[in-house]
Amino acid sequence: MTGRPYAVPVPKGYRIGSWEVREPLASGAFATVYEAVRHPSAAPPDRGTGTGTGTGTGTGTGTGESPHRVALKFLPTGTRTPRQLHHLRDLAEREVQLLRRLRSPRLIRMYDTLTVDDPDHPELDGATVLVLERAEGSLDAVLDRAPTPESGPALLAQICEGLHQLHHAGWVHGDLKPANVLLMADGSARLADFNMAAEMEGTHAYAPAFATPDYTPPELLWPEVDERGTRIRPSADVWAFGVLAHVVLTGEFPLPGGTAEARSDAAMRYARGREELRLSPGLPDGWRDILRDCLAPTHAERAFDTGALLRRVEAAAGAARSARLPRLRPRRWRRPVVAAAIAAAVVGAASLAYTTPWDSAPAAAAPPTCEKPVVYEDANGRGHMAGHSGTWDFTIKRGDGGSQVRELQCLLRHLHGITEVGEVDGDFGPMTQGAVITFQKRAGLDADGIVGPATWRALRQAETS
Repeated sequence: MTGRPYAVPVPKGYRIGSWEVREPLASGAFATVYEAVRHPSAAPPDRGTGTGTGTGTGTGTGTGESPHRVALKFLPTGTRTPRQLHHLRDLAEREVQLLRRLRSPRLIRMYDTLTVDDPDHPELDGATVLVLERAEGSLDAVLDRAPTPESGPALLAQICEGLHQLHHAGWVHGDLKPANVLLMADGSARLADFNMAAEMEGTHAYAPAFATPDYTPPELLWPEVDERGTRIRPSADVWAFGVLAHVVLTGEFPLPGGTAEARSDAAMRYARGREELRLSPGLPDGWRDILRDCLAPTHAERAFDTGALLRRVEAAAGAARSARLPRLRPRRWRRPVVAAAIAAAVVGAASLAYTTPWDSAPAAAAPPTCEKPVVYEDANGRGHMAGHSGTWDFTIKRGDGGSQVRELQCLLRHLHGITEVGEVDGDFGPMTQGAVITFQKRAGLDADGIVGPATWRALRQAETS
């Protein structure tokens, strides 16, 4: 939680759609996040909940089943200047578009979007509300308690996996930092806050002219801004990851300075060859070369292939190798519209973390092995996990690929003894489909070979759970 007044004050008990607002979780310059629970009178979750009754009504579109407890991110529109409103609409649209189009185990999930229709509350009327997966903490909060957490290397592998998933799909995050890395109940990491994200157009994307200075590469500290915003490359995320990794592993920034401004000046001198990169001598073995490549002074020298970077990070962290991502079909490029006035509108903006002001540390993030699934518990219940996917309701089927498919294969083989699953390679092929059908018949489920919520729940159960 920040100490500032709430950007969007919402009274406890306020109804929006199917949700009842509870405690505030975090607040920034232009938005506030609240915990919310499904109201007892609301209809069971489905794929299109939108309108509700009570203090306020909301309309929106659903993106899938949602749990009982969520985080609501309120972006206001009723009490701002035209320039600020344009900026807020752009930020909301960026986050909504990314979360609607990308569903990944390393990205925070969006279940629905709503619009407040409540003339009696002008400060809320017209607000955009994002219904988001509820996290248990942020990396920022963890670092406040333990500057070099024991789980740091494992978390870095998951953060890098999330970046690879974003870049593979053609998006740049644009504001990677500890506050935008959320931790779930099982200790796994999710990337969040995509209001600076941008879709690639060839070698570049266009993003708002704002980022957190400590995590901004030298070439973007004084960028040229046109009517579409700032040109940004995936290498900007790689620089941010290098800074974040150095902070997590050593508790220090990689460039000298007692303030963000001083460190930005050092980054500019470094890019011009007048300052050396002095990585901490406390870096664990295997990380120094990785961070040096991430923090190369120019984008052309920087490690830009996050797939190759991910393999190096996993090896340095001693983490299980994540599954390769499926090949994508060619995409049609979309041209986002960004006003030049964004630069002035975003000065002083603060990031948000959809977290609870909790005191205890989250569950240990040391990854379980494929061969030895471990028991964990979250809002969905108690069950086994085999690779920090942790999903209960993400549907996968033949032809899909990724870490969730790999976890499916691990659970089938090592928790339920179905060895006919084939290789644990993260590819949902015919052998994996056959193993799923075998399991579904055994569990009394519809034997359709598709892994949805019911099959996930059965997969995660065992006599020991």
